[in-house]
Amino acid sequence: MSAEVCDQTAESVYTLRHGKPKNQLRSGHMRTQESGNRGLSVILRSFALGVALLIVGAAWFAINAAPKPKPAADADKDKATVDHLQRSLLLDTYRIDGDSGAARGEVIYAYKCWMCHNKYTKGGPYLADLYSRQTLVSGGAVNDENVAVKIKNGGPLMPAFHYNLSDSDVADLIAYIHSGKCCVEGENPPLNPWYRAETHKWSVQSGLTGGATGLVRIKSGDSPEGVGVQLIAPNGIRTTVYTNGDGKFEFPKMQTGSYTLRIASPAPFKPYVRESVAIDGATKLEDIALERVAPSDDLSASALLESQLSGAEILWNLPGSAEEKAMLQKNCSGCHSWQQIFRNRYDEHSWSLIVDRMMHFAGTAIAVRTKPANAPDPEAEMLTKFLTRVRGPESQDMPLRLFPRPRGESTRVVVTEYELPRNLLMLHDAALDAQGNVWYTSHKTRYVGKLDPKTGIVTDYTIPLTPGAMPGTHHAVIDKNGIAWISENWAHQLNRLDPKTGDVKQAKIASPTPINAPSFGNFTLDSEGYVWDGRHGLIVKMDPNTGEVLEHWPLQADSTYDNTVSYDGKYWGGSGPANWGNTVEMLNIQTGELLNLNSGAHMMTAKRGGFDPFGNTWWGGADGSLIELNAKEKRIEEYTPPIAPHPYTDFYEAMPDKNGEVWAGVLHGAQMLRFNPKTDHWTVYQMPEPYSYDRRTVIDTSTKPPTVWYVDYNGYLVRVQPLD
Repeated sequence: MSAEVCDQTAESVYTLRHGKPKNQLRSGHMRTQESGNRGLSVILRSFALGVALLIVGAAWFAINAAPKPKPAADADKDKATVDHLQRSLLLDTYRIDGDSGAARGEVIYAYKCWMCHNKYTKGGPYLADLYSRQTLVSGGAVNDENVAVKIKNGGPLMPAFHYNLSDSDVADLIAYIHSGKCCVEGENPPLNPWYRAETHKWSVQSGLTGGATGLVRIKSGDSPEGVGVQLIAPNGIRTTVYTNGDGKFEFPKMQTGSYTLRIASPAPFKPYVRESVAIDGATKLEDIALERVAPSDDLSASALLESQLSGAEILWNLPGSAEEKAMLQKNCSGCHSWQQIFRNRYDEHSWSLIVDRMMHFAGTAIAVRTKPANAPDPEAEMLTKFLTRVRGPESQDMPLRLFPRPRGESTRVVVTEYELPRNLLMLHDAALDAQGNVWYTSHKTRYVGKLDPKTGIVTDYTIPLTPGAMPGTHHAVIDKNGIAWISENWAHQLNRLDPKTGDVKQAKIASPTPINAPSFGNFTLDSEGYVWDGRHGLIVKMDPNTGEVLEHWPLQADSTYDNTVSYDGKYWGGSGPANWGNTVEMLNIQTGELLNLNSGAHMMTAKRGGFDPFGNTWWGGADGSLIELNAKEKRIEEYTPPIAPHPYTDFYEAMPDKNGEVWAGVLHGAQMLRFNPKTDHWTVYQMPEPYSYDRRTVIDTSTKPPTVWYVDYNGYLVRVQPLD
């Protein structure tokens, strides 16, 4: 995937370069927890598909290692028409806000520059007033030519971007710096031009069937099962269904009108888009005939193709040892998608600077260093060498292969994607209120929002800025009175937001952690309105209005990344440390009795989750399993799903619903899992875009079957509706 130039023609035809945005790798390296085995019985439930994927991947690379690597497609060889509605492509080419100029430059800045050049960091200079200065830090005069050279060549403490950014990219970036808006995305993130719910009023379907039907045919004779067929409404909302074994598909009944019909993430087939498709009830659509991009399963590597691959697929296709890939997962999984790493190319010096910033600082703003700059770190060194080898300037990729499409009951789902009013929110959590509205938080801005699922219209709210603290919210809980309680991870505050008035009251949460380093992100609210948290070696119960600690109990680990209270309010449950650990725990609130368990040398890394109706806690495991603390048996049980195994996939969260089923978005896997612990049955639903970066799943069990919601870190809100 060599550097390619990307231009948009009048017919929306693109040729792509590989200069892709980079956001961040990983922040906060955590040391292994002390292990013990009290009451431990770990039950691993493995499935053949995950193992098969691993074996097939290794065998394929062994077979293809001998031939000379095939060079990546370049602008002269790849003139294929591209579906400009592919969200991942717009992200990869920085075109979510515009095709050129300052609007596009702002997106480039957010992914390439913001981490080091913002007003909260303790590193690179703040660039808002760059063109009012006489000289650069390096000594040259401040003018467009010298700024462009600095961006491309980098320096001792700055990565060189000439392998990633073309002349037009740099020109757009400089236009943004000139615009006067730089560099306060957190205070004023750009508007999303794809959000049209307010200007194009359009009802959003809630049913599951009864709408347009059709048939997908594959010209080469391949099975047509599991192809995602999508309708985009005039308000920008996307509805995707999947074909059955005969190639048939059926949409829910939708408002009569004109839609855009497309195939979502079509690889290994060529893009298919049909504009102005009239839909009226159970309209019979013309057959969709798809053509493969290549006559075999080995697909020529290109940035165009890679933009449709999940992070797991990209990593599976790259050379490297299991140890190297596990090191990448350990240090780079929990903060962003892997696409934001692998769409870049840097030399070894530049990669070393980036790895240092991501592993050795706490917080998104690179504000608090946690490890001295020259201190030895074998993990960072291994990661730098790996990235330089697979994504260095001279790296060449072998042909790419894709994971299988969904089959059987996994195709029986309706997925709806909602646009939000602003871009670059870096979304974190979703929450559901009593009226059925879906709330979301933004990890890097002061904006939070409330979406009406029936219309797609969003109400924006802003959290007051705290002097010296980076804006950004983490977790949200909507209480029984409709009040939204929202944490600020960087400012260490709890916000009480009244949706009726927009009034926000803030309580400072005492912490020895410096501002702009993470503290007080995840919390839980009990039925009486008290706030619970697990940090700094303590389980704490707090007054939500003042942040005062009312009671506390000891933790076995320094912190629990997430914590939850049981349905009956009698038990508190905590996961393990955020990045790497082996602990889970449970507190009997009435007696103070603690159940502390760990998985020994195996770092299961329980992250986020909740209680099921039977008093057990469930957590998403960063080691690729769903983790249950079985309260009755007082043991840990791990369940490994039938997907690409760790280190290709892992979990940020696992959320049980009121019926006892457990749901989890697959980090890097573009899938939503549904697990029934009573029957050990898994269903794997494919998402339309190559992402499922889900940090908080909310489940509405008032519908039959349940309706699942999450916000994807990449900028949109997702509703998943199984048919069964």
